[in-house]
Amino acid sequence: MKERLEKHAWWEYIHEDLKDLIKQSFVLVNKAEGWEEKFKDYSFVIFSAAKAYEGFLKNVFRDMGLISDEEYFGKRFRIGKALNPHLEKDIREKESVYDRLVVFCQGKELPDILWQTWKEGRNLLFHWFPNQKNAISFEKSKAIFHKILIAMDLVYAKCISVRQ
Repeated sequence: MKERLEKHAWWEYIHEDLKDLIKQSFVLVNKAEGWEEKFKDYSFVIFSAAKAYEGFLKNVFRDMGLISDEEYFGKRFRIGKALNPHLEKDIREKESVYDRLVVFCQGKELPDILWQTWKEGRNLLFHWFPNQKNAISFEKSKAIFHKILIAMDLVYAKCISVRQ
């Protein structure tokens, strides 16, 4: 992957710790392919990027006024719940960022991309269920890493750069 992370418009927006997490996954994406040792599951390659994606979304949601400082700094707010378009109505009314994004974006396209990226790059990979191992190949981990970067590009362009 010949990409330069610094070229992304959101690069200066994110905190140093998030940059470090993205860089870690970037290094793994670029080096793991050449390793002699092969693994059954390469989810470890994108773990840091998924963690950075969570932090990035929390920053975006706070800066947009979609979550409060209390939610941002607290231990209770969950991106997976806030972005889930399938939650029960009473929970969505209280905790959903998804519905507010649909209004802001005048449609479901961006909120759905954010949700699918979260689901594929975090939720499905870092939980274990019987009969559902969710192991991914190196190629799939590389694709998910790229998908996280694209989702960050899209939400930054649509929600943050227009506000600055």
